[in-house]
Amino acid sequence: MLNSIAVTTVTAGDNAWVLVSAALVLLMCIPGLFMFYGGLVRSKNVLSIAAQCVALTAMGLLLWWACGYSLVFGKSFGGGLLGHVFGGAEHLGFAGLGADASSYEPRISSGAFALFQAMFAAITPALIIGAVAERMKFSAVMVFSFLWTILVYYPVAHAVWGQTGDFAGLANPQAAFKAADFAGGIVVHMTSGWSALLLCVLVGPRAGFGKRAMPPHSMVLCVLGTGLLWAGWYGFNAGSALAADGIAVQAFLTTTLGAAAATFVWALVEKLHRGKPSVLGLCSGAIAGLATITNAAGFVSGGSAVLIGALAGGISYWACSVLKGKLGYDDALDTFGVHGVGGTLGALATGLLMSPTANAAGGALVGHGLLGGQLLAMLLCVLLSLGVTWLLAKFVAKTIGLRPTEEEEAQGLDIADHGEEGYQVH
Repeated sequence: MLNSIAVTTVTAGDNAWVLVSAALVLLMCIPGLFMFYGGLVRSKNVLSIAAQCVALTAMGLLLWWACGYSLVFGKSFGGGLLGHVFGGAEHLGFAGLGADASSYEPRISSGAFALFQAMFAAITPALIIGAVAERMKFSAVMVFSFLWTILVYYPVAHAVWGQTGDFAGLANPQAAFKAADFAGGIVVHMTSGWSALLLCVLVGPRAGFGKRAMPPHSMVLCVLGTGLLWAGWYGFNAGSALAADGIAVQAFLTTTLGAAAATFVWALVEKLHRGKPSVLGLCSGAIAGLATITNAAGFVSGGSAVLIGALAGGISYWACSVLKGKLGYDDALDTFGVHGVGGTLGALATGLLMSPTANAAGGALVGHGLLGGQLLAMLLCVLLSLGVTWLLAKFVAKTIGLRPTEEEEAQGLDIADHGEEGYQVH
């Protein structure tokens, strides 16, 4: 029940901005991510991407309500062994959350903060599906994502953002290590990107991979998705200021500049490497820039954002166009090359380019071992993501199986998993 008589420092404008930002993040997954990923697969699999995005969003939101918020931002587990992994159990089912001021940020309601963070928890596992698109069946995606959210996303989010997190330099003054992640470079993009890399290897390549062309069925759909993702990312990054203040403005600015620089540099490098800047390259560059600036968005200057974006455009292009080919893994929609590489680069850049001028509170971490803490947090994130992904993939493979049959994969997952087709020819 909402506590309508509580005396708080909540401001209407800040609350409104966070709630609007939550809606923008939801828009990123439905329909933004579906349109971006859906346009890149073959037409026989477009509805499978839509189904996964919608279902994972719904499951992620319910799981966050049931236990996720409490396990990430609760405090009741204290400093024991369990407290190093999860926060507490006092907010199960959103208990104690409502219109009163959030203990995390008193300018907004606790309910608004919980809802905003719910969207992050929902979209993160959906990013992974791009790596295994067109050959991992719906039931396997759902079981894997359910367990992965609890065993990877929640512990990393608690460690980096939780009020008792071991790396939460801003939220927990008593944190053993200092790390900084403004809007999810480590928590969202590194966890999903590195997990996606291993998962696509364990699932195996698509039938015919490397032997026949598998072009996107609709670049128009992909471009529309790119635009929705870019617009929604302002809620993702600027909304993470948790107030309509100067930090939100700075995050909005750096998000814009980072994405623009990456888009331009990706296209330039592709022109030099392949002779033509593709539309797919422009879209991929934009998303790479957005993923890379996420960690640093509220911590760095505009000039640093341009540098981060330029590096993102060049390095992510290399990962997607050169590294993937040399190593031979089938990351179907370049989840690792964009989110894994971009998130890792952005987290490292934050440790190197943090500016006290851009963010005084964040800048204060620079003199307290930020770079070392940042590197340790990144390393543990990668190890946890890879280790748990390996275990979960093996578990799902042994129980319900990861892949459809060869006949079902050839027919397409739209029919095999859902009995529907994305396009009807009359």
